[in-house]
Amino acid sequence: MNSKKVKTILVGSLKENVLTIATLAGVIIGVILGVGLKNSTDEPWSRRDAMYVSYIGKLFLNMLKCVIIPLIIPSLIASIGSMDLSLSGKVGLRAVAYYMATTVLAVILGIILVVSIRPGAGGIAEEDLQSETTKRNITTADTLMDLLRNCFPPNIIQATLQQHKTELVYPGENKTEDSATGATIDPEIKTTWMFKSAWSNGTNILGLVIFSIVTGVAIAMCGEDGKPLLHFFQSVSIVMMKVTTWIIHLAPVGVCFLVAGQLLEMKDIGGEFLKLGWYFFTVLLGLFIHGFIVLPTLFTLATRTLPFRFIANMGNPLATAFGTASSSATLPVTINALEEKNGVDPKIARFVLPIGATINMDGTALYEAVAALFIAQMNGINPNIGQIIAISITATAASIGAAGIPQAGLVTMVMVLDTVGLPSESVSLILSIDWLLDRFRTAINVLGDSLGAGIVNHLSKGELEELERGEELNLEMIKGTKENGKVNEAMEN
Repeated sequence: MNSKKVKTILVGSLKENVLTIATLAGVIIGVILGVGLKNSTDEPWSRRDAMYVSYIGKLFLNMLKCVIIPLIIPSLIASIGSMDLSLSGKVGLRAVAYYMATTVLAVILGIILVVSIRPGAGGIAEEDLQSETTKRNITTADTLMDLLRNCFPPNIIQATLQQHKTELVYPGENKTEDSATGATIDPEIKTTWMFKSAWSNGTNILGLVIFSIVTGVAIAMCGEDGKPLLHFFQSVSIVMMKVTTWIIHLAPVGVCFLVAGQLLEMKDIGGEFLKLGWYFFTVLLGLFIHGFIVLPTLFTLATRTLPFRFIANMGNPLATAFGTASSSATLPVTINALEEKNGVDPKIARFVLPIGATINMDGTALYEAVAALFIAQMNGINPNIGQIIAISITATAASIGAAGIPQAGLVTMVMVLDTVGLPSESVSLILSIDWLLDRFRTAINVLGDSLGAGIVNHLSKGELEELERGEELNLEMIKGTKENGKVNEAMEN
């Protein structure tokens, strides 16, 4: 009997994790294929030969890019539009404020770690890295202003295809004068140069995200009138999640050829794998600091109680999150543990957690910020302050829109890379360990949701008591009305 049970459990776990196992197998086969092909000849492989090998993988990458807009935008609008603003505005505001604050803290922590440790630089000094600013003439002020301009695109359709950028016009080697204003143009001082507005190819994700957030808030505030539009976006979100799931099931094949092609383009395979080890360490360190130092500290400051018992009671949801790599799949387990073991009010748990499972992705935000800067370092690019801010905002926005399904971070990772013009093909390098990091970051996402529910529950006790009093009054009024009706009927008879 015991052997049958063990067999059933093993078969069940294999069925649940078949995609993860297949993706890992794809990575291993890709590494074997890449190393085998590279060692099959003494001549270095040309880019064209490597392209032939990675062709199928590039098709998979194109499929991922294709679903970015139809998946992220409706998900974002639907999650914000479905917020119950009538259930005490303060409760909703606290939940969203907590989620935004912890996500931003996670991104900042990730950036500090990756800039300090420099896992992708392989020990190269920061000043030796190729600076992006030397490739095209640009000032920090222009980069920051372009960032804000892209948040408010003049045409939402154009935003799906192009981003705005300011280009400086090189004046030559001699000082000249601006014919219109009479100001001196000095070749040594970039801020005196003439400039022009230009549009570069690439999706303006920031503009689309801002538009989606505003639309979601407007839908929530319109109440019943906004419901038809909300249902439309929810429907699109569900359908696109299904399409994304199909694409993710192609990951084992796509990853295999992407990894093989990437290895063929490398000069020093050993050195690249050493960098991956540093990257893995950086992400895990960031997740550990955020999950077991930053979040518990916030909990302690807000509730004036130690978080150890609360976290210990969340053992089952955390194990489920690690096993399934899906915060959405873990949601029922999380709600049950919060209500039964940690005494969180069901009204809070069932209001805060579904929002958290959609918009609170601390682990994903930290991972994407680290991964983007790691890929920049591996490609010899030293991002300027504007690009780091762009990565921060996009990683935060991407984590909000990330579907709570396994490896959906792949889609948003490509989005973050595209925003700052980094090669999305480099995603294949980190895919070899993404399956494991995905589980760690999902566990941190669920821990963040749970601690957030605990904090909101503690801060909202007054509102909850008012709601209960209101409900009791309503019940008394209903009872009174029924009794009066019975008395009137008796008198009529």
